[in-house]
Amino acid sequence: MTFKWNTDGMDSVVGSQQLPALVCLSHLRWNFVFQRPQHLLSRFARERRVFFFEEPLHDSQEPQLHVTRSPEGVWVAVPHLPEGLDEQRAMAMQQLLLDELLTRHAVKHYVSWYYTPMAMAFSRHLEPVAVIYDCMDELSAFRGAPPALLHREAELLMRADVVFTGGQSLYEAKRDRHPNVHAFPSSVDVPHFATARGNVQEPADQASIPHPRLGFFGVVDERMDLELLAAVADARPDWQLVIIGPVVKIDPATLPRRPNLHFLGGKNYKELPTYLAGWDVALLPFARNESTRFISPTKTPEYLAAGKPVVSTSIRDVVRPYGEMGLVRIADTPEDFVRACQEALTEQRATWLPRVDAHLATMSWDSTWSRMKALLDAATQQWREEIPVRLEALSEQTT
Repeated sequence: MTFKWNTDGMDSVVGSQQLPALVCLSHLRWNFVFQRPQHLLSRFARERRVFFFEEPLHDSQEPQLHVTRSPEGVWVAVPHLPEGLDEQRAMAMQQLLLDELLTRHAVKHYVSWYYTPMAMAFSRHLEPVAVIYDCMDELSAFRGAPPALLHREAELLMRADVVFTGGQSLYEAKRDRHPNVHAFPSSVDVPHFATARGNVQEPADQASIPHPRLGFFGVVDERMDLELLAAVADARPDWQLVIIGPVVKIDPATLPRRPNLHFLGGKNYKELPTYLAGWDVALLPFARNESTRFISPTKTPEYLAAGKPVVSTSIRDVVRPYGEMGLVRIADTPEDFVRACQEALTEQRATWLPRVDAHLATMSWDSTWSRMKALLDAATQQWREEIPVRLEALSEQTT
């Protein structure tokens, strides 16, 4: 096996005590879409070493691990495996690569932080100071979910010290399965998206699209109601629908094509406010199916922070609290959705925006991270209490 990486020193030190490193095992890619894991782990990286171990790419003649450091300070480890491996062999190789990563970086005391239960197959041998399961989605409901996922999640729930959920409805589904479950709905970086309320230069690929513009950004997959999107475009050919985001897990040929439907592809996180600034209404046209039953869309508060009226289908974690508070319009049928969009276009911002801002003032990724960190610290308290004893023993050995 070969390894390609950069290296740094020992565990971060805060005061006189070392903080355990954080080893994240994820089904998502760090450089795909900047979302919950990136927001949280970037903040952890300010105080300790963070390693982000991704799912493998099957594109190499021999097993390799490419390790780079992101601009946020996170060590991103990407396994590259040969094609055609059976699951047992693939898991064995990932275990070897993970072990080598920890050895090369001298990671001795660490927290295991899971986004995918499937990683249990190659990480159950680890001996972390604590195990965190940040259950941001009900992955078993997604298209192509591995049959073993539910079994692996049951194992992870048995091992976890703390469980976080990505929304209230997901919390309600998991709270009886673990004694230490906490709901952390999607949060928002208000200052970042609030720049869309100011004077922003129009992106070149959106500048020529007429108004009114109704927009969406996010991953375009089986969770999007493509029939609803097409119906809105057909009902109002004078409206321009702007769709930003990568197309995954569905055939791009199935996307509806209309003169007033504009698929602009993926954009990076920093660019999103410049696109939002040019929209008149922001959309959450999610299908109502098993894959959306427990989602808590991060883009809901992001749209609102940009000062845009929002129309959504009846996703539970959007209805509660945003719909119930009158901050987001909820509609499901094409006729109702078009009507809600028309109302949103004439939104009375003077009375609506202050209520939006009052709600957004209660949330931030900094606050979410701080509360998660407190729970993580509580889970690692025993390890912290043992540090003076270990240091004293080490001192006696070296004198």
